[in-house]
Amino acid sequence: MAVYTHVPAEVLDALLTRYAVGTLVSAKGIAEGVENSNYLVETTKGRFILTLYEKRVAAADLPFFMALLDHLSAAGCPVPRAIPARDGTQIQTVAGRPACLIEFLSGVSPTTPTAAQAGAAGAALARMHLALADFTGARPNSLGIAGWHQLAANCGDALDRIAPGLGGRVADELAWLDAHWPAALPQSVIHADLFPDNVLMLGDAVTGVIDFYFACTEVRAWDLAVAHAAWCFDPGGTRFDPALSAAMIGGYEAALPLSDAERAALPALARGACLRFLLTRAWDWLNTPADALVTRKDPLAFLNRLDAYAGGGLL
Repeated sequence: MAVYTHVPAEVLDALLTRYAVGTLVSAKGIAEGVENSNYLVETTKGRFILTLYEKRVAAADLPFFMALLDHLSAAGCPVPRAIPARDGTQIQTVAGRPACLIEFLSGVSPTTPTAAQAGAAGAALARMHLALADFTGARPNSLGIAGWHQLAANCGDALDRIAPGLGGRVADELAWLDAHWPAALPQSVIHADLFPDNVLMLGDAVTGVIDFYFACTEVRAWDLAVAHAAWCFDPGGTRFDPALSAAMIGGYEAALPLSDAERAALPALARGACLRFLLTRAWDWLNTPADALVTRKDPLAFLNRLDAYAGGGLL
């Protein structure tokens, strides 16, 4: 979450008249994240999240995301649905951007996850995968291998401004992944971004899974690999925690066992996860506007993870 687009109070007031959610009490921009503009909105009837979709989220994809969240919610998964306006529409236009008013879910994202929390997150991910077995929507993964090549090309020589030799390291990893990517594994719609800050918890219980705006049709086990890379290292990616790893994979498999092929592919999938976040973070590092209320994230934290997975022995 982040704030790129300012929404005046009078615009919020006018928006809320379209809903049966009460009148505006307060609104505060949320600085975490890098994708969309988000506000915590409090009304006389409760709390909500207002999301304005910025450049990386295509307006044409929003109906897919809304249908996905409605499907998961109906299956009992703790996800925030977009609230329909009085006329039934979920997607609005606010300050020139597509926007949704979204349910507020209780809970706090863990900053230093415990093994119990990692296990609960793995189980929640597996339950979402099971719930999506009969979901008929589909969306191509714009940040798969072809997208990584394009991002690397777009960053170009500027990668070496982030770290000397980074461009060559990225090129070598792209070549390795081209040769080893396990594309024949089972596919489904996946979350594709299950970081700790996209999971809300009360104690060791998952109360919400949020930010589905990278959800796509992809190798299902890649979702677990993304979560593994996000949860099982310290923030800088320099220290791996085997207890978190065992708990996350164990939690997932308690609900949805991995096949032998999926388990064997996890190291390659994890390397792909690291390269994906290295490149998107690098692009944001090089291109985030100086006046945006947003915290840039260090791409080298995922280079460290990538090197750890490439060294073997973690999965």
